[in-house]
Amino acid sequence: MTIIVLTNCPSGLRGFLTRWLMEISPGVFIGSPSTRIREALWTEVQQYANTGRALMAHTTNNEQGFTFATHDHKWHPLDHEGLTLIHRPKDTPKVAATPPPSGWSNASKRRRYRKN
Repeated sequence: MTIIVLTNCPSGLRGFLTRWLMEISPGVFIGSPSTRIREALWTEVQQYANTGRALMAHTTNNEQGFTFATHDHKWHPLDHEGLTLIHRPKDTPKVAATPPPSGWSNASKRRRYRKN
């Protein structure tokens, strides 16, 4: 079983994949091609994806029962003692463009004056 997921790829590539795989949702293709065809499809996807992203998962004879490959994704597969894990880069904290105003907030000023 092979699954290919395309994001922001040309429609011609989607049409090319429908020759061997079934498109069950926009950009999601599934099928059971041979290993030779699967590798040829993945080569074409990498070549014609342009600025888009692609992910391919397929069954294999390993501990997890599947393996996957990515093209232009932020997350990358990482082999760890025979298991394929996903390496996600850390998100950098966003720095505020302007610092918060100093002093008391308007709500706290109102509360303080009501008590007196």
